[in-house]
Amino acid sequence: METASWSVLVVDDDPGVRQSLRLCLEADGARVLGVGSAKAAVEALDRARFDVVLLDLWLGSDSGIEAIPDLLRRQPDAAIIVITAFATFETAVEAMKRGASDYLPKPFTPAQVRHAVGRALESVRLKRKLAEAQVRLEQAGADDDCFETESPAFWSVMKLLARAAKSTVPVLLRGESGTGKNVLARWVWMRSPRAEGPFIAVNCPALSVELMNSTLFGHRKGAFTGAISDARGKVQEAEGGTLFLDEVGDLSADAQVRLLRFLNDQTYERVGESKERHADVRIVAATNRALEDDVRAGRFREDLLFRLNVVTLTLPPVRERREDVPGLVKYYLERAKLRQHRPELAISEASERAIAAHPWPGNLRELRNAVERAVILSPGPRIEPEDLGIPEAADPNEPGARGGGGAGEVALGADVSLEALEREHIARVIARAPTLEASAKILGIDSTTLQRKRKRYGLT
Repeated sequence: METASWSVLVVDDDPGVRQSLRLCLEADGARVLGVGSAKAAVEALDRARFDVVLLDLWLGSDSGIEAIPDLLRRQPDAAIIVITAFATFETAVEAMKRGASDYLPKPFTPAQVRHAVGRALESVRLKRKLAEAQVRLEQAGADDDCFETESPAFWSVMKLLARAAKSTVPVLLRGESGTGKNVLARWVWMRSPRAEGPFIAVNCPALSVELMNSTLFGHRKGAFTGAISDARGKVQEAEGGTLFLDEVGDLSADAQVRLLRFLNDQTYERVGESKERHADVRIVAATNRALEDDVRAGRFREDLLFRLNVVTLTLPPVRERREDVPGLVKYYLERAKLRQHRPELAISEASERAIAAHPWPGNLRELRNAVERAVILSPGPRIEPEDLGIPEAADPNEPGARGGGGAGEVALGADVSLEALEREHIARVIARAPTLEASAKILGIDSTTLQRKRKRYGLT
């Protein structure tokens, strides 16, 4: 059996069995954790990733078979091998129906264990490769249509990004939330010399301060409470590929120091370990914040900003690339129709006017979600503005319709309701203000009222 890094969870209420399996598999290079109950197995799967689970059929008075669906819900790509001293054809069939991949009767020899685990491990790795290939195919099929542009601002960004993708230097993507930074990070990866390597994404705001360093750089067993085994970090998982740090401005001060060191010489240390490790990883980062302001406020390291800022590109919001909105709507609509099996759907003229008039403060994310929502909720063959969740714009051909505003604007004095005017005004203030708190201050209302109005007008 190959000795690359892999992990096994042994679930058996007999300490002797757990010990013998651990010794057998560790000799082949596995990281092994043994637990004595289904509850402990669930907790272990919540904390760490495992390739193979060796599960006893009976755990005291509990049934191991009944635990299989719960274990697979936590890690669907793990292979579960049921082990038991009471092997029957019926229990084997039942275990397979629940999701087990193999069956190992007791007593077993080390050779039998190695054979069963090796076969399961090969299956797991094949499934993961197929899943990665599917993601690559979907992404490759999506990119060209999604990034076709009539906007000079966005075209300029894409030209520079195409050149940057071919290098290995860090890339910093800036822009408002929803402008497509995550998608473009993958676009860079797929067009880079590292396209055959992994793409590992980390949502920095979702990491707790306590576990941020462990998540990024890994930890040693016993480094902190709950660290029951050595764990690889995202940096190691991204070996040979690209590590994407989404909202990098939310990294803790200590994580910033560690990241700076890694960017300088590609070395790092796991939490609780003094051993220096090396990883060949490209960093792509994204932020919707003005990191220069964070530097002045002492929240972000200036030297780290310099290292991330080798190639920096600012993605324009949708309001600055309105030429692309019809094409984007068509792209999102075709994909949503396929997913929802509604090939007959079309966009009404009223919806086209509403889409053109809407400021889209949530950018591409809001646009995509509105189209998806409409495809799901539209009761007829044509999508109307109410299906999109945006206000209907006045028809310029209707008698009494008045202009006075720019493209996509609601003009003062036009035949629109006060509600439409308020929605437009709030959307524009949110789009240009740096935070929601600042938006509320400009509007002269408190943050709670603003949140309520955002929900009412579909601006969340």
